[in-house]
Amino acid sequence: MAQAPVSPAAPAPAPQAQARPNFLVIVADDIGWSDLGAFGGEIRTPNLDALANAGVRFTGFHTAPTCSPTRSELLSGVDNHEAGLGSMAELLDEHQRGHDGYEGVLNTRVASIAELLKAGGYHTLMAGKWHLGLTEATSPAARGFEQSYALLQGLSNHFGKDQTEAWGKAGERSTWREGLKEVHYPEGKYVDDQFGDRLIDFLGQSAKAGDTRPFFAYLTFTGPHWPMQAPPEDIARYKGRYDAGYDVLRAERLARQKVLGLVPQDAIAHAHELAKPWDQLTPEEKALESRKMEVYAAMVDRLDQNVGRVVAELKRTGRYDNTVIIFLGDNGPEGNTINGPKGGSFNASLKIDNSLGNIGKANSYVGYGPGWAEANATPSRLVKSYPTEGGIRTTAFATGFGVKGGRISGANLSVTDIAPTLLQLAGVTQPASFNGHPILPHEGHSWSALLAGTAQTVRSPEEPLGYELFYRRGLRKGDWKLVYLPAIKPEGAAYLKAGVGDNQWRLYNLARDPGETTDLAASEPAKLKELLADWDVYAKQKGVIPLAQK
Repeated sequence: MAQAPVSPAAPAPAPQAQARPNFLVIVADDIGWSDLGAFGGEIRTPNLDALANAGVRFTGFHTAPTCSPTRSELLSGVDNHEAGLGSMAELLDEHQRGHDGYEGVLNTRVASIAELLKAGGYHTLMAGKWHLGLTEATSPAARGFEQSYALLQGLSNHFGKDQTEAWGKAGERSTWREGLKEVHYPEGKYVDDQFGDRLIDFLGQSAKAGDTRPFFAYLTFTGPHWPMQAPPEDIARYKGRYDAGYDVLRAERLARQKVLGLVPQDAIAHAHELAKPWDQLTPEEKALESRKMEVYAAMVDRLDQNVGRVVAELKRTGRYDNTVIIFLGDNGPEGNTINGPKGGSFNASLKIDNSLGNIGKANSYVGYGPGWAEANATPSRLVKSYPTEGGIRTTAFATGFGVKGGRISGANLSVTDIAPTLLQLAGVTQPASFNGHPILPHEGHSWSALLAGTAQTVRSPEEPLGYELFYRRGLRKGDWKLVYLPAIKPEGAAYLKAGVGDNQWRLYNLARDPGETTDLAASEPAKLKELLADWDVYAKQKGVIPLAQK
């Protein structure tokens, strides 16, 4: 007999607290696929490495190409075009506005995993970046989180010095909410430390109160998203480490990935498309680039330290052994050139100083650039905002209660799988309606058997998975991957770079070519035709708005 669906008014009967696992979902912002030591990186990440190596590392986990679309898919279990983030709210084109699926917020066609777990008897907690709505009605507290401390926008100064700067535009301020209340950020405190502290506070409060309900905790760091800023003691740890450049780093990481068994022994990294070769830079340019990567590494290092503090709190309160932990990056590494806030002269009080000696401090404002981003996505092609593997294949692993550890899984996984996975592990069935209206059924697949080690895959090789953002298109089906990058840069789509797209469909076999280095469109016309038909079905079903022709 099917389990009765849950609703806010009449939650499904909950088993005893210890019969159901706790959940901790951790999201890193713009982290590279190869950054963690467990994925081939050289950055100091002992806490994440220990968790990853004790669990199952995923080499085929995919997200949307950028942050808010991914977060909508994670929480809803459906495609971003259905959940409200067909494009990022900040980058909607005029002809996209007003269409279903392009609301720029997590819409009410879906119920968030927090809403469903709360209705099913879970204590729901959140600390970190939200990026799914700026109003009280679209805040975490309104979408199922009993306790929340959130940055509502997609970025902020990492030391809280931008109370008048959110997306980098004049007149927009970062918005912080604790529950429904708007609060002031404690200026000077490093933001990922603050997020770690607040989640630890929430966990400690529930333990002290004797709350025996299982919990769902959602910890969403803003590191290592630009601007590149980190505590000085962490930056100092990496002084000189990256002086050899991003070409050398890419080769080093690929070699370690092969030793770890994360990529085939004959895997070839895709060539740089967005950055100059390192040996063509001037000495001054090399010094600046090296400094940026030192700060980036420090940001990843600091994130790892905060994960360690949260894990220590779970162990202190006796809840670690009953917790399933899932870690993921929200998209590929950021490859845009960032050099100061958008809008130029606004917020002059920050006195932006991007000189070599100041990069990393609270009044600096840079990204680490395309060279390091492409290296950190090794061996994949391109970076964040693209539906190529460099934009959508991200670091991910699961560990903890019920997870058969010490494994690497190459299964084709999607961020939409997380919501149905947690529901199944919690013993909660997704209802057909929520809050008095129908909701979309989950499209992802539960990993429960994969985590337990009783299955190797979660989806058939015949199931297509489509991707679209900023008019860039992709589709995965088994080992095959279809990619289309437009040459046109539409107004408003700031992430599109001139010269990268060519208006051609490209076809790759990822099993043989994870770096997407060899286009098989001409030699495999039948497969190209098959996947193009799958793309057309996906676009129609999800309401993807095509590029307006001028």
